[in-house]
Amino acid sequence: MQTVNLDKKLSQFSSHWDPHVIADYNENDVMVVKFIGEYPFHKHDTTDDFFYVLEGEMEMDIEGEPPRTIKAGELFVVPRGIVHRPRARNEVKVLLIEPKGEPNSGDSDREPAPKPRI
Repeated sequence: MQTVNLDKKLSQFSSHWDPHVIADYNENDVMVVKFIGEYPFHKHDTTDDFFYVLEGEMEMDIEGEPPRTIKAGELFVVPRGIVHRPRARNEVKVLLIEPKGEPNSGDSDREPAPKPRI
C-alpha cells in the first residue's frame, strides 16, 4: 500500500499513446497515458474502456454518433463492443483502467502498447 503521485509518474515519460501501469486494482491495470492526434477506430469485445482526463481535453469519436468532448476532471466509459476513437488536438493526460492483458489497440491493426510499469 502506497500513495501514487500522478504528476510524478507522468513526468517519467514523454511518449504518446504509450500507457504506463502505475497501480493494480483487483485484476485491472491502472495506467497513465499522454496522447495527441488520433488513435485508430477500434472496439473491445469483452471489456468497457475507461478514460479519466487529468489534464487537457480530448474528443471521443463513437461510430455513427457525434463526437464527445471530455475535459480535465471528467471521465468517460465506452461500453464493450462499441467502436470508438480517442483523439486530441493538444497533448492530453489521461488515467486509464482496464483488465490486465487487455490490448489497448482492441481489434484495430495497430500494434498494442507494451504497458511498462513505472
